[in-house]
Amino acid sequence: MRRSTRARRSSGNARSKRLLAVVGTLVVFGGIVAVTQISSAEDRRSGNTRPAAGACVQPSPGATAPGGRGSTSRTWQDGRWVRNHWGDGQQSVAECEQGTGGGSGAPSSAIACPDVAGELPEVPNRARAEVDRNLAQLQAQIAEADRRLAADGSRGEAFVRSAILQPLASKRRATLARITTAIDRFGPRPQGLTQLAECQVQPVENGGGGTPGGGSSPSTSSSPGGGNNGGGNNGGGNNGEPGAGLGVLANDCDDSQLQPHDGFQNGNRCVSTEFGEVGAAANNPSLLITDFPNEVGRNQAFTLRVSTRNLVRDRFLAAGQGGYYVESSLLNEQGLVRGHFHTACRMLDSLDAPPQPQEVPAFFVATEDGRGGAEPDEVTIQIPGLPESGVAQCAVWAGDGSHRLPMMERANQTPAFDAVRIEVN
Repeated sequence: MRRSTRARRSSGNARSKRLLAVVGTLVVFGGIVAVTQISSAEDRRSGNTRPAAGACVQPSPGATAPGGRGSTSRTWQDGRWVRNHWGDGQQSVAECEQGTGGGSGAPSSAIACPDVAGELPEVPNRARAEVDRNLAQLQAQIAEADRRLAADGSRGEAFVRSAILQPLASKRRATLARITTAIDRFGPRPQGLTQLAECQVQPVENGGGGTPGGGSSPSTSSSPGGGNNGGGNNGGGNNGEPGAGLGVLANDCDDSQLQPHDGFQNGNRCVSTEFGEVGAAANNPSLLITDFPNEVGRNQAFTLRVSTRNLVRDRFLAAGQGGYYVESSLLNEQGLVRGHFHTACRMLDSLDAPPQPQEVPAFFVATEDGRGGAEPDEVTIQIPGLPESGVAQCAVWAGDGSHRLPMMERANQTPAFDAVRIEVN
C-alpha cells in the first residue's frame, strides 16, 4: 500500500515536471518571437533592413546601359582591352543572377572588333546624330554576338565562324556603309571603313566580362572599390561589410609602407582621416561657370562668374598650416556640404595630351565667403591677367574642409566642377 502511494506521488511529480518544462519552453519561445518581432520592427523603423549576403538587388536609377545591354563593356583598342562601365557600373538583377558582367562567372573569351570611332575623319555636325546612332548599333551587334558566343561557343571554331563571326561581319558592313554615306553627304567621303567589318574571338584578360569590341564606348564612369549606393552595391550582395566581395585592396593605412600624412601638402603619405558625411543626391554640391570671355589679351584682367548650389562656403582649413586631409567632410543641419570652391587657370602646352599635373597654375584662388546654400548664388572671380599667349584652361571645383572634392551619393552623378578654355593673345 505504501509502495502504491509512493508510485502515485512519483507519477504526479513527473507530470508536474513535464508541465513546467512545456510552460518554460512556451515562455522562452514566446520571448524569442517577441524579441524577433521587436527587432524586426526596429529594423523597419530605422531603415536598417539589408539584403541577404549574396543577394541580387535592384540597381539605382541610371546605373546600367540603355536598351537592356550589360553594365560593363570591353573594347579592343590599340591592341589592348579597354574596360568601360555604364552608369555607375552596377549590374542588373538578371546579370547578377547569371553571374556575368565582370564577376567570377565572366567569360574567358569575347568578340574583338576593330575600333571604328577612332578611324573616322572629322564628322560634320549635320551627320553627327546619324553617325552616333550607327556607332551605337555596332556596339549592339557585338553585344548580341557576345551573348551567342557565351551560349554556344563550346560548339567549336567552325560553328563560331559560320554562325557568329560571319553574320556579324555582314551586319557590320551594312552599318559601316551607312556611316560612310552619312559623312559623304556633308563632307569628304571616308575611305576603307568596310575593312573594319571582320571581327575575331580574343581571350579576355583579368576575367573581365561584358561587351568587348569596336565602335564607340558611350560611358566611362567607373566605380572601383567598395560602397553600397542606394540600389545595388556594384555587383549585388551585401554581407554587412562595405565593399564585401569586390576585392577592396585597403580602406585604412594599417598595411601601408608610407608614413602618415602630416596635414601639410606633402606626397608619398597615407591619409587615415575618415571620409566623413555624404549627403543625399538632391543635396550634393554642383557648380557652373556662368560667364567667361572667349578671348583676352596677355596680362589683361578679366572675370569669371561662378554659381554654386548646395555648397555652404564657410569651411577652409589652411593647407599651409597643416589643414590638408585632416578633417572629415561635414554637412550642416540641412544636409549640405560645408566647404569652399577653388578657381585656377593654367596654360595648355598641347590640346592632344593632358598637361603636367605638378605645374603651378598661372592663377589660383580659394573662395570661402560664408555664403552659399541650397539655392544657386553667384560669385565673381577677379583674374588679374595671364602672362603667356596660347590656350588657357580655367577650372572651378568644390572642396570640403580639407580641400577634397565633395562626395556624391551615386557614382553616376557629376561632381561639382566646371572648366572652360580661353584664348590668350
